[in-house]
Amino acid sequence: MATLRFNAIKKTFDRKPVEINEVERRSELFGRNVFSKRAMRQYLTSDSYKSVINAIDKGDKIERQLADHISTGMKEWATSKGATHYTHWFQPLTGSTAEKHDAFFETVDDNSAIEKFSGQQLVQQEPDASSLPNGGIRNTFEARGYTAWDPTSPAFIWGTTLCIPTIFIAYTAEALDYKTPLLKSITALDKAATDVVRYFDKKVNKVTATLGWEQEYFLIDSALAASRPDLMISGRTLLGHSPAKGQQLHDHYFGSIPSRALNYMRDLEHECLLLGIPVKTRHNEVAPNQFELAPIFEEVNLAVDHNSLLMHVMEKVAERHNFVVLFHEKPFKGINGSGKHNNWSLATDTGSNLLSPGKTPTKNLSFLTFFVNTIKAVYENEEILRATIASASNDHRLGAGEAPPAIISVFIGSQLTKVLDELEKVTDGKLSPQEKTDLKLNVVGKIPEILLDNTDRNRTSPFAFTGNKFELRAVGSTANCADPMTVLNSIVAKQLIEFKQEVDGLISSKKMKKDDAIFNVLRDYIKKSSKIRFEGDGYGKAWEEEAESRGLSNYRNTPEALKSKISKKAIDLFTQLEIMNETEIKARFDIEIEDYSKHIQIEGRLIGDIARNHVIPTVIKYQNVLIKNVKGLKEIYGKDFKDQAKEQMNIIEAISKHIAHINKNIDQMIDARKKANHIEDPVKRAHLYCDEVKPFFEDIRYHCDKLELLVDDELWPLTKYRELLFTK
Repeated sequence: MATLRFNAIKKTFDRKPVEINEVERRSELFGRNVFSKRAMRQYLTSDSYKSVINAIDKGDKIERQLADHISTGMKEWATSKGATHYTHWFQPLTGSTAEKHDAFFETVDDNSAIEKFSGQQLVQQEPDASSLPNGGIRNTFEARGYTAWDPTSPAFIWGTTLCIPTIFIAYTAEALDYKTPLLKSITALDKAATDVVRYFDKKVNKVTATLGWEQEYFLIDSALAASRPDLMISGRTLLGHSPAKGQQLHDHYFGSIPSRALNYMRDLEHECLLLGIPVKTRHNEVAPNQFELAPIFEEVNLAVDHNSLLMHVMEKVAERHNFVVLFHEKPFKGINGSGKHNNWSLATDTGSNLLSPGKTPTKNLSFLTFFVNTIKAVYENEEILRATIASASNDHRLGAGEAPPAIISVFIGSQLTKVLDELEKVTDGKLSPQEKTDLKLNVVGKIPEILLDNTDRNRTSPFAFTGNKFELRAVGSTANCADPMTVLNSIVAKQLIEFKQEVDGLISSKKMKKDDAIFNVLRDYIKKSSKIRFEGDGYGKAWEEEAESRGLSNYRNTPEALKSKISKKAIDLFTQLEIMNETEIKARFDIEIEDYSKHIQIEGRLIGDIARNHVIPTVIKYQNVLIKNVKGLKEIYGKDFKDQAKEQMNIIEAISKHIAHINKNIDQMIDARKKANHIEDPVKRAHLYCDEVKPFFEDIRYHCDKLELLVDDELWPLTKYRELLFTK
């Protein structure tokens, strides 16, 4: 292993940089490999084109007879760009993407063949629904499942394959993917938000949730990464002592991008633009060899698809540049991990951002309505929202002094806090003319100042208002954005439905004017949801105590957090909005709780293997060298050798103690793992892995890392942090 380590380092330094030439304008590259509206107008008949556009804009069903025309046009476009195969591209509950490639090929007789792609092949296919995670919905002998075309997300070409975004459902119609519930939540939010926004603008016919994600990641030389079995299998380093220099000098963040990383980024951006992913921002992140990429905001379903596609493209492009991309939330101990901030907002078909403060009382009343309802939705459902960001890998990041705490709170800034505080003082019942004037001109009229961004940001807040959007900062870098976005869409939709019912009730029962009724309901919501608002330091112990006194949840690990996914509140939320049924909800919980146990199990096996089969044998070799040295000193100095060999003897003794601790902890960890494996209840098994297996990781690591500082560098088998993080 030591030889492998040094060969990896030599290979890294011997590499020549991959130079990337950017000739074409980015605007000319954008969407070239996407079956966009422009491509559809060229390759589809007028009726086919209108059918797809109506499906995208209005949710209309595409007739089967038109599907054949659409598939023919799509095939002609794809083959003109060199595509030889097609696939239904979907997002199963593994957290990654899935695809099965079929050729545009059918035989006609013994001597001839044709290229064919039918409407049936476009609209629907039948992958195995039992081998992918299904939470017990499908048995091994019941394998039938379906993928169905999602026309709202355009087909694209990757390599020589036409990729068609689809949903994935069981034969019994339950959703087995992330996209299906997301699409249903989008529909529910559209209807609820449109009904409310028509209080202010009768011209609005559609409200769209938008998403702008920020993808953080590490770039590690592929040869160096390959010499670390923990990094290659678990995505993080289970062992490794912190280097002398980490991120303490703050010299990497927003610094000059290293040339090799920049070449990778340029190549990646080229591929992204061809695929219609509107990447815009790139920069160094806080930790060494950590970077970030962010796009322009898009409709939430398309944005989720693009993020899932991006992660795949990032890995493929990295191979060209001899990099490995690390998406794990905490690949290195002692330095910042990676997140994926989800910036969410609401846009109307008339071009308005409903979370952007306006310059008139009416627009500000509209802004306040959606702003306050979102806060109320988060307050009422903070446990469910917390559950969407829970995972074995994100547990390492949340509350670690680098990311938001596990306690869900909302940050809105001092100016908006003042606005809500003043609005809360409004009296019950109808507004007096004076109150109405004061409220509209003096309170609501102040909100446009927020556009100047003169309210500070709070990076310790998991859910922060940042000018014209809410930023869910706690999403992990490995996560599929669909899960948190489905929940956020759903809770806001439910809240807006309740809001409209209350407002309409006041208008009809108490004969209030519309504005009076809206203000009264908003004032009540501000009071009820005030406990979720927090402007201070989320990292401190004081906030934990205060949050507890406010009645906010503080789930410190995934098994604790996930239980909220099958609470009565969660089941009622999704079933009432017809986003998921109870079977689908419980299946997803079963998948995630089992996934947690498997991740901890894999890491337990890994750390035991590396410690016993790599670290300890190396350490014993070095200990034998020291023992031989002591014997030599004894021959030279005779009875006085102890004074001369004192330091060597101390190291020998320290090594023996560390080895003993490592072996003892590994034995106990294996026993705990066996105990957990014999538990049939998946929830109890997950808690055992969390509480009784995982704690041994830190003990084993502590002693291995101490040995790293004692053993000769030329013998140490694992590539060290200083090499992984500072090799350009």
